[in-house]
Amino acid sequence: MRRTFLVLATIWLSAPSHAQSQFAGWLGNFSTFKLNHPLSIHFDAQLRSTGELEHVQTFLVRTGLNVQVKKNIVATAGYAFIHNRRVIGHVSGYAPEHRLWEQLVVSHPLLHTTLSHRLRLEQRFIARSIPENNSLKNNGNDYANRLRYFFRTMLPLGKTLQPKTFFAAVQNEAFVNIGDKSAVNGEFFDQNRIFLAMGYRFHKAFDLEMGYMNQYINGRGKTFTNNHILQLGTYVRL
Repeated sequence: MRRTFLVLATIWLSAPSHAQSQFAGWLGNFSTFKLNHPLSIHFDAQLRSTGELEHVQTFLVRTGLNVQVKKNIVATAGYAFIHNRRVIGHVSGYAPEHRLWEQLVVSHPLLHTTLSHRLRLEQRFIARSIPENNSLKNNGNDYANRLRYFFRTMLPLGKTLQPKTFFAAVQNEAFVNIGDKSAVNGEFFDQNRIFLAMGYRFHKAFDLEMGYMNQYINGRGKTFTNNHILQLGTYVRL
């Protein structure tokens, strides 16, 4: 983790003239629906804005089948559909991305709370877009693989995390490209997201969370984008 932050700091200092900074808003719902043990369904849907909240940048729907391997280990495989806004020259439009994904979540006690680690592998089928007649036409797909490592903890603002209590949430996720990188930024390092939030547990099955995310996106060459994001999320466990 320390090494990741050092890499980010080095990139930040080495190419300041190629930085782009934006403000955006994200909405998300993250749900788990229990089936017969050890199975459950994962579902999340997200809506993300472009810089300065001008347009919808991304619409994402993701679902998967969870298997409870052990009390503290969950394995998941699933599919995601992403609709992304792109700008090529002076032409803008939306292009689809289809993903297959697999992940493993491992949780363990940490002081008076729990720390969760998630390792996710994605197989990405990214639409190849070209401008045509003042609009974007999607002509086939490019394939890319990406690996993501995420950790998260929730800190109760009281003795325990229970209904009708506030909590703080801290998480970070690092993304790296593996295999052929020509369809993405051409680099191993893709992006990093750090998120700090305050939340309220209304019920054992429902949390509401709002916070600040800093998203660092590594571009081609020496370019990068630093997004300042206000995120509102709901978490449902049924």
